[in-house]
Amino acid sequence: MGGVSREQIDRAKQINILDYILSHEPNNVKRVGKAHYLKDHDSLEISNGLWNWHSHGIGGKNVIDYLIKVRGYSFVDAVRLLAGDDPDSRASPKLKPSYKTISSDFNSVSERKPFSLPPRNINNMRVIAYLQSRGIAKPLILDCIERGSLYESRIYHNCVFVGRDEQGKARFAAMRGTLANYKRDADGSDKRFGFVIPPDSESDTVAVFESPIDALSHQTQSRAGQIEPFNGYRLSLGGTALSPLARFLDQHGEITSVVVCTDNDDAGNLAAAKIAELPGITVTRSKPPAGSDWNENLLAIQKAERLKHRGNRAISVESR
Repeated sequence: MGGVSREQIDRAKQINILDYILSHEPNNVKRVGKAHYLKDHDSLEISNGLWNWHSHGIGGKNVIDYLIKVRGYSFVDAVRLLAGDDPDSRASPKLKPSYKTISSDFNSVSERKPFSLPPRNINNMRVIAYLQSRGIAKPLILDCIERGSLYESRIYHNCVFVGRDEQGKARFAAMRGTLANYKRDADGSDKRFGFVIPPDSESDTVAVFESPIDALSHQTQSRAGQIEPFNGYRLSLGGTALSPLARFLDQHGEITSVVVCTDNDDAGNLAAAKIAELPGITVTRSKPPAGSDWNENLLAIQKAERLKHRGNRAISVESR
């Protein structure tokens, strides 16, 4: 059955759609009355064991269908994920370059929407200004732009954080609004390819964050001497899913240590506990000293520094 067994398929089919969403996407769901809706696809409703993506006219109760039609997985990868064989282990499968999976189990062709990056703006001025307003150091923003892992979209001027494969091909894009609280992954994104900030020199350590902005915030604090220096990869999970880390570890055999920098909340702590169970690596937990995430911590530090500076200026004026 294309790389998965009948037993795996049966196991995957038994999973309730709401149970899956609450377990794997706890920060991406909101309750409205008796129904639940996804935050990144607000027309996708989950109710009475069924999911319906009203704007696309598709739905059902099968979680395999949800992963294929909404999240862009292949049939094999969806079954492996739900059956517990992937990607929450280091042995994640190689991505197949096909957008179609023909399965006799569904008696139909399930087509995965091709991934494409949003069109680029002629400059990145709004993205730079927005990220600086979040406290992130401008040189680090420019580094990401130069590497091709960040740019400004043409139509809505969103931040576009790009995840690439080993050949440098874009496979994932997380869009974050510069003018509104907009968060969404580009259609067809493969979440296994997370946004990565490389180390300054060779390293056997990776730090994992829930978002690119948290990763950049941590890097800003490290460069400014506000936290302990860190030379290692920084990887965004795009939430709390472990699939980006599983694939990263599979591709980077030199990594022996993981620093878990997920948010200091229930979902972040649960992800940290799951990562701690991964075999063959040393795992440490690093929580932001202030706030629930690393950007909140960065902004709190910078606010305290501004207040201190103002206080010093006032004392200086009074002493004249």
